[in-house]
Amino acid sequence: MLKFIINEIFGQGAIFLALIAMIGLLLQKKPATEVIRGTLMTAIGFFVLNTGTGLITGKSIDGLATAFSTMMPQAAANATSVDIGATYGTQIGIVMLLAFAINLLFARFTKWKSVFLTGHMLYWFPYVFIAAGVDAGLTGGKLIILATIFTAIYLCTAPNLMRPLVKQVTGDDSFTIGHPTTILSLISGWLGKTFGDKSKSTEDLNIPKSLGFLREVSITGALVICITYIVMACILSANGFDPAVVWGYSGTNTGIFTYIFTHAIYFGVGVTIMLQGVRMLIAEIIPAFKGIAEKVVPGAIPALDCPVIFGYAPNALIIGFITAMITSVITIIIVDSVGMFPTIIIPLTFTCFFEIGCASIIGNATGGVRGCVLGAAVAGIIMVFLVGFGSYFFNNTIQSWMLVYGGQDFSLWGIIEGSIARLIAAF
Repeated sequence: MLKFIINEIFGQGAIFLALIAMIGLLLQKKPATEVIRGTLMTAIGFFVLNTGTGLITGKSIDGLATAFSTMMPQAAANATSVDIGATYGTQIGIVMLLAFAINLLFARFTKWKSVFLTGHMLYWFPYVFIAAGVDAGLTGGKLIILATIFTAIYLCTAPNLMRPLVKQVTGDDSFTIGHPTTILSLISGWLGKTFGDKSKSTEDLNIPKSLGFLREVSITGALVICITYIVMACILSANGFDPAVVWGYSGTNTGIFTYIFTHAIYFGVGVTIMLQGVRMLIAEIIPAFKGIAEKVVPGAIPALDCPVIFGYAPNALIIGFITAMITSVITIIIVDSVGMFPTIIIPLTFTCFFEIGCASIIGNATGGVRGCVLGAAVAGIIMVFLVGFGSYFFNNTIQSWMLVYGGQDFSLWGIIEGSIARLIAAF
């Protein structure tokens, strides 16, 4: 039963959110037709959203990560990879269920009312905290208790810290963000508020009529990715690497023009599908969640995945992604050249797009164009140092994974938990 709940419900975002929607609609005593429709449309919206993000990560920007990994192969050699998910799957499941139960109780009896509903992150945070504990030498009950405490604290606090920032972006208070972008978004929001001008939004940029097509974020994004791939192909060639070999189209009928064109267009397609999924998901889960908020956890709001705010400021998303890639690559070149950390860091393309993309939208909401650019630039630098310092706490477990997906709350909270775990292990 425990394995079923962990793998078939919590481990499946579409099923988890559909179940939440169904419970909410039933608590509102909606007709059966509305319950069925709302439940299925929530699952469909999630899959549409997930398909869009999958195209972006798996069919578009994946080649950039591959290119950087090829030019910096030391990263893989310097990091140990342990299959934490397979070895400690039961412990992760226990932590996930206990932490979510604590989140519900916390929302029920305190003024912080968010309920963490980003299904895959309900798994990944225990995964990170278990890994940090294992790296420190913890086992058994100590490992589970410490990971549960940190997961529960994160689920209860991070979305509530994001809540006022999300409200500035959306103009309402119907949901917040449950995603490891929190530390980067808080910094970006503060920078925007302190140094920016919120009256000059990225979404109000004056674009000449002849360039009006650039107002379509899917087109703008595709052009940006196209230019990025062209630059990356030049860098690969200049460093003695054949782009055809690096990107895997050598010996096929595909040439570099087709490869770059399709990857750029896939980005535009992915953004289009992702934003449509966001609209569908919000349209269903927010009204359905009112049933839970009214009957089970009064005043509760759902904490959702970060792409749900991408549609509110798509220009900020693209500007922030470009800015973060530039500042992070420059920072990586510097820290890797001096051997500052025990692992070679590679550009975190996914973190630049999702976590820093979200932070850029927050920066735009608090400080306009200046807040967006400044927030993304600083976040790109901080991301690199978080991964670097995090390598001291994950280099014997999941450092290879963190080199791709770290650089935000995973790294920051893992460092904090890993430090405490080492103190516990020492006594």
